[in-house]
Amino acid sequence: MLNHTTLIIIITVIISLLAWQNKTMFNRFIFYPPAVNNGQWDRFVTHGFIHADSMHLLFNMFTLYFFGRAIEGLYQSFLFGYGFVVFYVAAIIIAMIPSYLKNKNSASYLSLGASGGVSAVLFAFILLAPWETLYLFAVIPIPAILFAVAYVAYSIYADKRGGSNINHMAHMWGGAFGVIATIVLEPQVLPHFIGALLSPGF
Repeated sequence: MLNHTTLIIIITVIISLLAWQNKTMFNRFIFYPPAVNNGQWDRFVTHGFIHADSMHLLFNMFTLYFFGRAIEGLYQSFLFGYGFVVFYVAAIIIAMIPSYLKNKNSASYLSLGASGGVSAVLFAFILLAPWETLYLFAVIPIPAILFAVAYVAYSIYADKRGGSNINHMAHMWGGAFGVIATIVLEPQVLPHFIGALLSPGF
């Protein structure tokens, strides 16, 4: 039986591949504020299942594969065993809301990709193991908590700087949702995180 992380990855890869071959489908799934304003609210979800290119897809799914499998058991007791799926999809939606409010009257704004959901998963993992070693660019070792600080700082800087098609705001809000939702669902995670943070050698 497939775990939910693998199932999400399979669905995302299939939809992304189909969308690359079908421009009409791609345009219908991408997040586009004028279309949302006209009632296509499903774009809050669908944009998270298509990607700009193979590297965009690979990076998000690679991250989701390693960290999703590590944490999805934490959510299994919720919503009849589908807590992780709901957590992931909710993160994609919530992470897009600030960008939508900022750009809701823009006819040139477009956004796509699973980064909001993936960021939620990554930051939930950091709550559980703040000193776990992550590998930046798959090469440079860095403690998870330091990565989180750098990630947030860079996302804020890059969002204010602009000039990029990457939705850094969704990265930041997805991560915030992952932290808050996990603490709400499992309050004991917070004292666990504080204890682990204060005891890096244990």
